[in-house]
Amino acid sequence: MTDKQLSQADINFFTALLGEKYVITNQSDVAPFTEEPRHLFKNTCPCVLKPQNTEQISKIMDYANKQKLAIVPQGGNTGLVGGQVPAHDNEIILSLSRLNGDIEVSKSTQSLSCSSGNTLLQIQQAAAEAGLYFPLSLGSEGSCQIGGNISTNAGGTGVLKYGNMRDLVLGLEVVLADGEIWNGLRTLRKNNTGYDLKHLFIGGEGTLGIITKATLKLFTKPNHITTAFCAIDCPQKAVDLLSMMQKLSNNQIHAFELISQVAIDLVAKHSQNSRFALDEKSPWYILLDMGTDINGLTDILEQAFNAELITNAAIAQNETQAKEFWYPRHIIPEMQTMEGGSIKHDISVPIANIPDFIKSGTAIVQAIVPNCRPVTFGHIGDGNLHYNVSQPVNMDKQEYLSYWAEMNAAVNQLVMSYDGSFSAEHGIGQLKVQTMSDYKSKIELKMMRQIKQQFDPNNILNPNKTVPLL
Repeated sequence: MTDKQLSQADINFFTALLGEKYVITNQSDVAPFTEEPRHLFKNTCPCVLKPQNTEQISKIMDYANKQKLAIVPQGGNTGLVGGQVPAHDNEIILSLSRLNGDIEVSKSTQSLSCSSGNTLLQIQQAAAEAGLYFPLSLGSEGSCQIGGNISTNAGGTGVLKYGNMRDLVLGLEVVLADGEIWNGLRTLRKNNTGYDLKHLFIGGEGTLGIITKATLKLFTKPNHITTAFCAIDCPQKAVDLLSMMQKLSNNQIHAFELISQVAIDLVAKHSQNSRFALDEKSPWYILLDMGTDINGLTDILEQAFNAELITNAAIAQNETQAKEFWYPRHIIPEMQTMEGGSIKHDISVPIANIPDFIKSGTAIVQAIVPNCRPVTFGHIGDGNLHYNVSQPVNMDKQEYLSYWAEMNAAVNQLVMSYDGSFSAEHGIGQLKVQTMSDYKSKIELKMMRQIKQQFDPNNILNPNKTVPLL
């Protein structure tokens, strides 16, 4: 890690390159860039740079590499593991928000070209206006930027049908640590010519290069996406229901979300804008999207009811009602914040093990903190759960959060016993970099460090993130 401090000469160089307006040094203006949404990580920062194009970023990186100045790439600042904010007070934030130029859609290749600062919502809308479909969907889609989505290999609700962000990227343009520009902006669906370099940067969290442009894979817009909200007795019924519905629908399930009644109760308590699809309470629910019309989904749900896999269900009759069904799911994390402290886990285990994980996880966390409240929800269709544990009622928040390390370790050990992952879609950042050392094999860590050293020998690109130091 470089310990070089920013000098006036450095500021003068950046100002001459970008203009005074885009070199932010006033600390009150810098502050919003230095803290992530969960307020777990915050640091001071000497300045924020806001380049407009790839060429300016190239010159910034060439200079920073020679001067050994640490650079932290930042998109929409919506990440949840502290990867986009400084770990030390000498690190410069490079905001990509101005790289938001025109979005080009090719109907013939079913692809889209964009800059990394375009928001996910802009990408979705551009595809829709062309009669095509971009399937990545996140709660923060109005503010998260596509470069950040790529850098963190974002998941979201559509992974079951369309895959992670990694599966949606055709090509990239990347500025390397020394300022060189790699142009890999291809639209090819097949290219078997050696190492597929783009995959090093997808999920690399800005530690190997700065993504400046991308070509993305689009799809034919589905004729129908129908939404249903189902009541079930237990997580095992959810696993069985998923298997049955995939078979009956010919693998047309786009999203399949497990939600606990505990989570729904928090939304009902703290949100006046939510309308629930079902009047009667149930221990668990499934929220799903299927690529079929209302009649087709009705037939499948009737078979599920007869098989005693669901106890009740409601089908959205139009797009507006579908959004109402999804709204409570999207705001669960926000509503949970209003209950005080929350110790969060973004984990994945094999789908068949999810019921056992939930049962064992509850026993483990409540042994550590009696009366704590697991708020379980997530993308059960791809094995990814947000296993967030709220503090006991009336317990002091800081006292509860003091158990974070102990509870995380216990949950992670359980996850690994199922050959699962302690980070399913949020990434590593600062939050989980030590956990990498705990659970990654020596050979995995060795290869990661060698890749980092090859691409960034001066360790100036997002240092102290993702790859644990020796």
